[in-house]
Amino acid sequence: MSRRNRNGRGWRFVWSGIQRDANARTLALASETEDWGYERLQSSDSDSEQELPALTPAVPSAVPVTGESYCGCDSPAEPVYTPRLRGFHRAKDCHCGEEDQDFDWVWDEGSKSTATRLSCDNRKANFHTEYSCGTAAIRGSKELAEGQHFWEIKMTSPVYGTDMMVGIGTSDVNLDKFRHTFCSLLGKDEDSWGLSYTGLLHHKGDKINFSSRFGQGSIIGVHLDTWHGTLTFFKNRKCIGVAATKLQNKKFYPMVCSTAAKSSMKVIRSCFSPTSLQYLCCARLRQLLPESVDTLSVLPLPPGLKHLLQNKLGWMLSISSADRPSTSSSSSGSDSEGCASDPEACQRKRCRWT
Repeated sequence: MSRRNRNGRGWRFVWSGIQRDANARTLALASETEDWGYERLQSSDSDSEQELPALTPAVPSAVPVTGESYCGCDSPAEPVYTPRLRGFHRAKDCHCGEEDQDFDWVWDEGSKSTATRLSCDNRKANFHTEYSCGTAAIRGSKELAEGQHFWEIKMTSPVYGTDMMVGIGTSDVNLDKFRHTFCSLLGKDEDSWGLSYTGLLHHKGDKINFSSRFGQGSIIGVHLDTWHGTLTFFKNRKCIGVAATKLQNKKFYPMVCSTAAKSSMKVIRSCFSPTSLQYLCCARLRQLLPESVDTLSVLPLPPGLKHLLQNKLGWMLSISSADRPSTSSSSSGSDSEGCASDPEACQRKRCRWT
């Protein structure tokens, strides 16, 4: 049987149709790019105004963020999308960095949105366990008033979607308000601050670039210093920067939110210390020894005193380590620059809202 010639009229008709479809897709992508503001310049009719390039918005992705884990033990296992389960999944769980046994607070069963479920003694928040149709959120069981408060949230699922955030808020934040809307809940008003997985910091409905992105396995630390009135974020136990100041005489709750289906976050550390002379001395030691992984290990202190400080202020003496081996991809240089060695300079450089 002879092979049909592909140069006939029928084949030319088919190829012309394929070319028309390709051109249509190209035009559609170009129009979408213009809508987002890529490669566009803001123009003005006034000669006195300077033309500035438009900022490229951080576009949420349906593909999970990878390469930002605290450890790296799960790096060979890439997240895969399972249509039957309607979400991204990994076969094994990572428990690196989860050494703490005592917790000052856990998630509050009575202060959460309807799409949130708790597990692991109320330390793990599971969002949208079947499918997602909006934004779910939850807050901690303790109101953070006076003293020093530090906690760490570990991303225990693939991180993707409109937003997954870590932050703080007052009791006025309505956690179930956007259960049918996909949004960045934390920082949408003046009562909350939120750090997005895209690296944007949100407050009063505004957002600014604050850090590199974080993904599954990342550990996000938060330090609320009610004495100095500062809010500081950490990523994988290295300082990102001061997000807000002048927070004295205010009461907050730790909060997280997510729009991603089958997503989860886990409290792996929650500590409280009064603002005492002991705390201030340990904070000063941390500043003087910024390169040490463990400040207590390099100090000639009696064993009993080391054990006491480790139990009470171990979190303060171990964060912002600059020489911890990193297995994640390179991040923004501003994430940890200067925060351990000069916190005041870090505050001046990174503080966004007062």
